Amino acid sequence: MKRTLGVCYYPEHWPEEDWAENAQRMVDAGLSWVRIGEFAWQRMEPRPDKLELDWLDRAIDVLGDAGLKVILGTPTATPPRWMFDKYPDMYFAAEDGVPRKFGSRRNYCFSHLGYRKECARITQILAQRYGKNPYIAAWQTDNEYGCHDTTISYSTHARDGFRDWLAQKYQSADALNRAWGNVFWSMDYDTFDQIDLPNHTVTEPNPAHVMAFRRYSSDQVVAFNKVQTDILRKFTDAPLIHNYMGRIVEFDHYAVGDDLDIASWDSYPIGFLSDRLEGTPEHKARYLRQGDPDMQAFHHDLYRSVGKGRWWIMEQQPGPVNWAPYNPAPLPGMARLWAWEAFAHGAETVCYFRWKQPAFAQEQMHTALLRPDGADAPALVEALEVSREIKSIPDVGTAKAKVALIFDYASAWAWDVQPQGADFDYFRLCMCYYRALRRAGQSIDILPPDTADLSQYKLVVAPGLMTIPDALMSAMSTFNGTALVGPRSNVKTEELSIAVPLGPNLPDLDVKVVNTESIPPNSSIAIASGGTVRHWFEHLEGQAEAQWSTTDGRPVIMHNGGMSYVAGWLDDETLYALMAETCTTLGLEVADLPDGLRIRDTETHRFYINYAPEALSHEGLSIPAAGVVWRAL
Repeated sequence: MKRTLGVCYYPEHWPEEDWAENAQRMVDAGLSWVRIGEFAWQRMEPRPDKLELDWLDRAIDVLGDAGLKVILGTPTATPPRWMFDKYPDMYFAAEDGVPRKFGSRRNYCFSHLGYRKECARITQILAQRYGKNPYIAAWQTDNEYGCHDTTISYSTHARDGFRDWLAQKYQSADALNRAWGNVFWSMDYDTFDQIDLPNHTVTEPNPAHVMAFRRYSSDQVVAFNKVQTDILRKFTDAPLIHNYMGRIVEFDHYAVGDDLDIASWDSYPIGFLSDRLEGTPEHKARYLRQGDPDMQAFHHDLYRSVGKGRWWIMEQQPGPVNWAPYNPAPLPGMARLWAWEAFAHGAETVCYFRWKQPAFAQEQMHTALLRPDGADAPALVEALEVSREIKSIPDVGTAKAKVALIFDYASAWAWDVQPQGADFDYFRLCMCYYRALRRAGQSIDILPPDTADLSQYKLVVAPGLMTIPDALMSAMSTFNGTALVGPRSNVKTEELSIAVPLGPNLPDLDVKVVNTESIPPNSSIAIASGGTVRHWFEHLEGQAEAQWSTTDGRPVIMHNGGMSYVAGWLDDETLYALMAETCTTLGLEVADLPDGLRIRDTETHRFYINYAPEALSHEGLSIPAAGVVWRAL
């Protein structure tokens, strides 16, 4: 696998006479790819059916003639103003039901079929014109589905589409009433047209109603994306990509990925630490200028799975961003570290966002590889260093991991709909397991919930799975390893009702969850062997052996052979102890890595990635602060 670097560029923002110089400077910096076009619909079609694509022709030629490979984006994330005159009801509406206005981006509703047709039209125009262009080496659909909380729209079009979706799924109102338990509180419906969106109710709506709307909303993203990929496939053989985001779980990325060739994501480590990740004040202060040591790696491994082995970073943070509550500058070396960490996890390409910092509009405070005056910004020097280093290490993929974590988007929706505890969050729970495994020195694969083959793994962890599909259940019961399931796994039905017989219903494990409790942050349950359970605890019954128990004798982990059920959300130190103990028992090499240091293996090299603000030593190597080193295996 050849590693490459790229950058995002907006030729429509800059004088045409500067394009050639910019392209040459990109090549001189060791960049191979350039993404363009994803926000340029108004420049492509300034008035309805009035196309102006000559400028885009010239931009592609200039970039391609310089030796750059072009990623062309469909511009559907930013419809032009005239589109809203044509479809005044196409706006996204948040839970309050109020439509959002023009003047920003991602302002469309996925359920609006008129806008979907317009997206098909502009996609076909671009595909016909550029599908065989030798300079177009990849295509990106739209931009950052779900960003700005725009997956779940409460528009009238979403309501009408939801009713039709329900009619197709349940076939009759009586069947829906039975599935949802609408006998409760006299919530039965006579027709599908009576069903509204699950907002503006006096108290909480039926969780089955909300869960169905979550599934519908996810399906709309999949359908919206498929309209574009179906058209592009007719005109190009170049790979199709979408750029996902960090900690966006409102739609099923695996399902979107089924219609694409490569998964990419937009990596903003410092912004994410501040904006969308839990952590103590001390943790956030320590990693203020580096980002969390596990957040990026989690998404690398997740999107490698979404892309079925092929993944990129489409946008890599180069310096301070503009959108987080606070926006510090990275420590020197971090732009290099983030790129090499991605490559160690199997990335084919890392593209920096963006080439030149604009002096106008919403992102004028978002740094780039060039300053607004055109001078080099600090990240450009580090990008050039990475481009030189790429030549010194073999082109290999990431190594096959022996540990896997199952990640399921439907479970994220379920526990958001019915958390039963203010701080129960599925992503957070999975991150706790992932962090503990990484601290133990493990390389990890993240797998979808319909995985049917676990034969390469020694340890599989499945925290928080609402339901366990039959294929995964069979795979966990037959592979030659250990499965750690729970907490809160396989205890609900697809309709978000309590499973009867009571879960987790794991093969060859006589365990039932007979009661559950959520625990406030100022309390915990002590474990007899040390450590605590926090946030969530399940009361278990059954004949399986208790591996760990509370100080008052209640089981915390019950197991039989290679199957274990974990009944509580363990504190970080206790969860690490469990992961280290389990890995050691399975014959896996275990390390208690220093705070901030992480390891990832490729097929030929081991990478040591130091997020700490001080130098660290491990396995005889000195790893500089905010640095990355590697050695041959």
